[in-house]
Amino acid sequence: MPPSSKTRAPLARSTLIHIGVRIAVVIALTTLFSYLHMFRVLRTVALSQLENYVSERGQREEAIFVLAEDNHAILKKALEERLEALREEDVTDRFERLFAELPDGTIRNRPEGFDGTRMIGLFSPRGVNVNADVRRKIMAAYDVLLLYALAFHVRFTNTFITLPEGPIISYWPEQPTYSQQAPPTESIISQDFFVIALPEKDPERKTVWTGVYFEPVTRLLMTTVSTPLDMGGRHVATISHDVLLAELVNRTSVDHLPGAYNVLFRDDGELIAHPELKAGPEGQPARPSAEQQAHVQAIFERVKTRQPGQAPLEVPEHSEYLAVARIRGPGWYFVTVLPESVVTAPAFQAARFILLLGILSLILELVIMAWVLKQKITRPLGTFTQAADRISAGDFHVELDTGRKDELGQLAHSFRLMADEVQRREVALRQANEGLEQRVEERTRELKEVHLELVQTARRAGMAEIATNVLHNVGNVLNSVYTSAQLAKEQMASLRLEQVGRVAHLLQARKSDVGTFLTQDERGRNVLPFLSKLGENLEEERQVIAMLLDDVGRYTEHIRDIVMVQQDYARIPQLHEPVRVAELVEDALRINATGLTRHQVKVQRHLAELPPVLTDKHKLLMILVNLVSNAKYALDGVAPAERLLTLKLEHTDSDQVLIVVHDNGMGIAPEMLTRIFQYGFTTREEGHGFGLHSSALAAQELGGSLTAHSQGPGQGATFTLEFPFSTAEEAA
Repeated sequence: MPPSSKTRAPLARSTLIHIGVRIAVVIALTTLFSYLHMFRVLRTVALSQLENYVSERGQREEAIFVLAEDNHAILKKALEERLEALREEDVTDRFERLFAELPDGTIRNRPEGFDGTRMIGLFSPRGVNVNADVRRKIMAAYDVLLLYALAFHVRFTNTFITLPEGPIISYWPEQPTYSQQAPPTESIISQDFFVIALPEKDPERKTVWTGVYFEPVTRLLMTTVSTPLDMGGRHVATISHDVLLAELVNRTSVDHLPGAYNVLFRDDGELIAHPELKAGPEGQPARPSAEQQAHVQAIFERVKTRQPGQAPLEVPEHSEYLAVARIRGPGWYFVTVLPESVVTAPAFQAARFILLLGILSLILELVIMAWVLKQKITRPLGTFTQAADRISAGDFHVELDTGRKDELGQLAHSFRLMADEVQRREVALRQANEGLEQRVEERTRELKEVHLELVQTARRAGMAEIATNVLHNVGNVLNSVYTSAQLAKEQMASLRLEQVGRVAHLLQARKSDVGTFLTQDERGRNVLPFLSKLGENLEEERQVIAMLLDDVGRYTEHIRDIVMVQQDYARIPQLHEPVRVAELVEDALRINATGLTRHQVKVQRHLAELPPVLTDKHKLLMILVNLVSNAKYALDGVAPAERLLTLKLEHTDSDQVLIVVHDNGMGIAPEMLTRIFQYGFTTREEGHGFGLHSSALAAQELGGSLTAHSQGPGQGATFTLEFPFSTAEEAA
């Protein structure tokens, strides 16, 4: 009973499932590795970009603070020199012309003609004893500010000098009436910008910075830089700038890398700028939420514990990367925070695309394979199975359409005309045997003629090195042809054709009752299985013989290709003709292909695409064949897995064609480099010392040169061929 299609369906289905699962695993692993690789690459690029950005940003943002300290150094020196100059001078007349004591007990600029937008202002609170020494310091500060303050106003909103006795001399164009309207009792020396510069607060007497605050007059966010001036061990004055921070805070919030954000805080952890921190009522800074404060505190702790010069930091609990720049001057920290999701998102998107493409490819592959399995496996197997089931049941009269040119038609015809078919196969096998011997003789004769033609061509062209390589390659292929022919001959000799004759005599003797003989006689029942098995054996042996003949044909085609390459270059060469140099390099490799394969030499090509060059094609090929052949032998002393031949072709800036042949073989001793191109010089026992000599002469005839370079024995060698780059268009 023939099996139903349901019993055969699981074979195709299970095959598809197994293949689909394996391909799916490969796709999943490919996606995973792609994601990991892209994440690693993107992370490296992002962190490098982050580090460069923060470094450049820190230098840009600290410029105003560094400039302020530089200004103070100038002012400090100028004020000290001015105080020394006024030490013995009476400044009373100048002081009284500029300033006056007002009814409220303060000393200010005389109101008549005072313009605070372009003049230096003085405010001395009520109760300050302005003696001769204080007046001298006021006038010195006035003179210094008059000289420098207007220029400094380009970058700073104001410049002022505070005396320990209480007066303040200032230039503040944005608040021109400050010195005239300040409350009489306002204490300047109690304010933070002056207190931090006192000796007890600043024992090192260096430039110091206040915290961030909103100035009560202008309601602007700022910080103040103060530099004390001491003379003779006594605090004489404090020089100050107000530095506005609105632009810095705004840049910190809005000017950032894509996907990242910036944070600015003091060295004590107090937050100065954060993109989510908005100003409160009346311009007061808003306090961060508890969650924000915890986040900022984690960033600050990570920054404080970092090592100097450390690369971008990682905050695993918040999945962020940090890059830090220390702002010179106030010593604040400028931090750029890059969420890890900015790095993972592109990698995940690419991996998702790869996965989707893999799934679509898997579906398409499974559909194609299902169709192929159905057409090429399932249906033919069903047909053979049904025929085999009928024969095994004893039904030798299989009713099939013998007119069909498929398996069923051939099988029906074979069963009906079994004896004739066996006889036909015997005759066919004899003919095949005779034909095989005849074809082997013809192929052998053709190969001999080809061999002679190659030798004659090599002699005529004068290309001894090329002919040697070609003949060597042909000889290798001839060995393969001879081996295949011998195997085919042995296979024909082993055919058991005498068994067919015995069966034929047996059937001839029982032809009158052949049906009874085949079904009831013990020997007759074995005839059909024997003939079936014999047919299978003869078919297998025929396939083996056919394969051997195919090998002979393929080897002959290989020999023909080698001969065609040789014949192409054996023609009488023209003086100059358009030559594609890259193709010529490939031809040289093809001529040496058998030797390179036998020596297990790996070849690397770096061949630039050049237009056809006018040169002597024959001489150029001879040089290339010689160089490749020599490199092949130079690699014999290197382990097979490490043998490497590299060829490079390029057009140089000096309008030359450059061909470089490099091997990592035995190398050349320095003393040999001067002799290597001499006639008769060789390091191989079987060498003739003519190849490199003739190649060097040919290179000169091409208008170029051939040079050799090596670091020494065991360091490999490099041969460089240069000749003029001249195209057909230029010649025309």
